[in-house]
Amino acid sequence: MRPSFAWLAPMAAGFVAVLIGFASSAVIVYQAAIAMGASTEQFGSWIFSLALGMAVLSAGLSWRYRDPVVIAWSTPGAALLASALTQATLPEATGAFMFSAALMILVGATGWFERAMKRLPLSLASGLLAGILLRFGLDIFGSLQSQFGLVGGMLLVYLVGRRLAPRYVVILVLVAGVALAAMQGLLELDGFELALARPSFVMPAFSMSAIISIGIPLFVVTMASQNVPGSR
Repeated sequence: MRPSFAWLAPMAAGFVAVLIGFASSAVIVYQAAIAMGASTEQFGSWIFSLALGMAVLSAGLSWRYRDPVVIAWSTPGAALLASALTQATLPEATGAFMFSAALMILVGATGWFERAMKRLPLSLASGLLAGILLRFGLDIFGSLQSQFGLVGGMLLVYLVGRRLAPRYVVILVLVAGVALAAMQGLLELDGFELALARPSFVMPAFSMSAIISIGIPLFVVTMASQNVPGSR
C-alpha cells in the first residue's frame, strides 16, 4: 500500500499563505513603518501583533466554520501606506488605522458590503485589484537590469514550477531565490541577531488630516480592491 501524502496539499497551502504575506507585504509594511519614523522595537511589535492576530483568528474561524479562513493584511493597503505615511506620526497613523478598522467592522456587520458587491461587476472588481498590484509585477522586469541572474533564475523557476508543480511553485521560487542570492554573495547577514519581539504600546492620536489622508483611503483600497474579488 502506497503512503498517502494528501495532507501535504493543505499544509503547503497554509505555508504559502504565510510565506506570501511575510515575503511580500511585510517588506512594504517595513517601508511604511520607516516612513513614520518607527523604531526597530516598534516595528517588531507591529509584526508581532500582526502575526499573533492572524494566527489566532485564522485558526479560530477555520475551526468554527470548518472552512479555510485566512486573516491577513491587505497588500494594496500596505502599498498605499508606504507612500501615504510620510506626513503622519506613528500615534496619528495608529488612530487612522483604528478608524479604518471601525469602518470595516461597520460595513461587514450591517451587510452593506455584501449588498453593494452584488451590484458590482466581477470584471470591475478584478480590475481594481490589478490596478493596485500592476506596478509591483512590472517592477520585476525592471529589476532584471540590475540583478539579471537572480531575478531571471527565480522567474524561470516560477514558469517551470507553475507548469509542473503549481501548488508548490511559491516555495520553489523562495528556495531558488535564497540559493541564487547565496551563490552571488547577496545575502547580508552581518549584524543579524535573533531576539524575541516585545509588545510596544503606542497611544493613538486621532487627527482629522490623518483620518482623511490615511484612514479613509486605506478603507477604500482594502475593501474595493482586495476584498471585492475575494467576495465573488
